[in-house]
Amino acid sequence: MNNPPASGRLNKDTTANRIKSDYLKTASFSEQAQYSINESIPTLQMLENYIKDKILSWKAISERRSQWKQEGKKVVFTNGCFDILHYGHLHYLAEARDLGDILIVGANSAESISRLKGANRPIQDELTRYHMLASLVFVDVVTVFAEDTPLKLIEAIRPDILVKGGDWSPEQIVGSEIVLADGGEVRSLPFVEGFSTTSIEKKILSQKN
Repeated sequence: MNNPPASGRLNKDTTANRIKSDYLKTASFSEQAQYSINESIPTLQMLENYIKDKILSWKAISERRSQWKQEGKKVVFTNGCFDILHYGHLHYLAEARDLGDILIVGANSAESISRLKGANRPIQDELTRYHMLASLVFVDVVTVFAEDTPLKLIEAIRPDILVKGGDWSPEQIVGSEIVLADGGEVRSLPFVEGFSTTSIEKKILSQKN
């Protein structure tokens, strides 16, 4: 962890502001959040500065990928709809983050979810889904893909570790051949029993009727 610039020096000169900027670019989100608390930065400003900054394009991720590689950081990738966040999602994403240093979450676009899950999905709008994911302390980057699978996204970012939830063998996981060919790892993490967006949706509909 980089040491943040000393409190009280931030607005004294341009050099100090540059040090702060450089620190916040390389710090993890948890470090950024703690720094914001220490510096009494308003929570709304954290939303503007940090959470939104975690939602990146494929190109932006590719540009940062070489820097992470130089720093020896392991990049973990997983994907999903994450329509209504629940405990199962949190447990799974935290477990995925523990496998490396940077967790990138590929989120299906609304059109992609509708094709996969049906016309009634997604339940949450895109703005909410992406920002909810980006607000999680163990998620470093959120990006979006419009295809039915994240294959092209995986080809673009070349993660060190590919993670999928459920009881999958490596050859069944989309993109596994790319990651394994690069010398990476492919992991399957079990879901937490009793938690799913589909079950939440069914519960809401049953209560409505």
